[in-house]
Amino acid sequence: MTESDQREARLSLGTAAARRLATTTKTPPQMCEISPRWLLRVLPWVDVAAGVYRVNRRLTYPVGGGRVSFSGTGSRIRVVPPSLTELPPLHGLEDGDVLETLARLFEQRDFAPGDTIARAGRPADEILLIAHGRVTRLQSGEYGDRLVRDSLAEGDHAGAELPGGAWEFTLEAGTACTVLALPWEELHAAAAQSPSLRAQLERHRARMSRPRNKWGEAAIAIAAGHRGEPVLPGTFADYDPGPREYELSVSQTVLRVHTRVADLFNQPMDQTEEQLRLTIEAVRESQERELVNNRDFGLLHNVDRGQRIHPRTGPPGPDDLDALLCRRKKSRYFLAHPRAIAAFHRQCSAQGVYPDCVELHGARLTAWRGVPILPCDKIPVSRAGTSSILVMRTGEADQGVVGLRQTGVPGEREPGLGVKFTGVDARGIASYLVSAYYSAAVLVPDALGALENAQV
Repeated sequence: MTESDQREARLSLGTAAARRLATTTKTPPQMCEISPRWLLRVLPWVDVAAGVYRVNRRLTYPVGGGRVSFSGTGSRIRVVPPSLTELPPLHGLEDGDVLETLARLFEQRDFAPGDTIARAGRPADEILLIAHGRVTRLQSGEYGDRLVRDSLAEGDHAGAELPGGAWEFTLEAGTACTVLALPWEELHAAAAQSPSLRAQLERHRARMSRPRNKWGEAAIAIAAGHRGEPVLPGTFADYDPGPREYELSVSQTVLRVHTRVADLFNQPMDQTEEQLRLTIEAVRESQERELVNNRDFGLLHNVDRGQRIHPRTGPPGPDDLDALLCRRKKSRYFLAHPRAIAAFHRQCSAQGVYPDCVELHGARLTAWRGVPILPCDKIPVSRAGTSSILVMRTGEADQGVVGLRQTGVPGEREPGLGVKFTGVDARGIASYLVSAYYSAAVLVPDALGALENAQV
């Protein structure tokens, strides 16, 4: 039957014709980019009225301890000379010729899985740089059993703080490893030929001889447990002469809406408001991305060297998250990519343990030891399939991680986010400047930790 025959046989108005006189029920515009943005929701926000936030700390004696870098092609690997200043004895050395000479003195060694690189109790007579692979640090337990202390990976080093001492632990290759070694004897021989290196080592010895606590802060002398009337020590709490300052960063865009669209096609939904809503969502996504990844203030790049650890076996497991928790008090949140959370669940299932489940802001989330694990797709996953898991203590009162913003900005729509009308051009296009001002600060080093290079 043809379409004309169907129309003649129909006894009532069809739905296709009726829709021409009816109004459809519509949804607001949808977008896939919107995520839960847990980091923005759980960070305590500090109002920075002056636009700059200064973090004052006690005086700390810097001794280096960061990661060194490597270069090379094929099987030959060489340490990048400027990165040697991350070694405690060389921290602050500016003589490029000396660094170049020391880089050439390192000897490359290759180890198979299970090989012993250094043995506990033996003289620590060389500096070791991990150029490739994973190395496990082992200790002997009270009853002769082997205890896994932690793992070292590419860029880590050992022995740089033990001149003339003995290894406190055994270094064992967990995977195929490439290690660069420099005997202390050769370092001292180079110092005998270089006044700048000799002065650098003397400065390092002076730094290490200063009274300090286990966090590297200048010690406060206190007498305790005494009797009678001894002379009490005099002391003071010295301050860092160069405290770090955080300037507010910004995410901005200019939204353009044609006035004809805004005037004629704004029912039943306001076109300008819908455009602004979607644009603000994208700006907030950019804000969270920057808070995680920005090279200056992003959380991934502001984890202290002593708070970075590596997984024991590869994937993130319960032991690894326990190692993160034991390095700080009052841990409030984990932050991990959803794939990292899935990998953690697989490790829990393999070990026969079950993570906790907590409710936060009306959502049910995985937790470990009562600490919620917040999903964050802004944490990158490398091409090799590795990612990082962050753990943090939050709030100024607990010397934790805080978010920074300024409220009361012109045209404020949300705290720290403003929309300003910037005029109509000759084409009849109205422009709106959308700006979000923000940053993040880590008040003390142990407020933030990271499990790095976890296989997901």
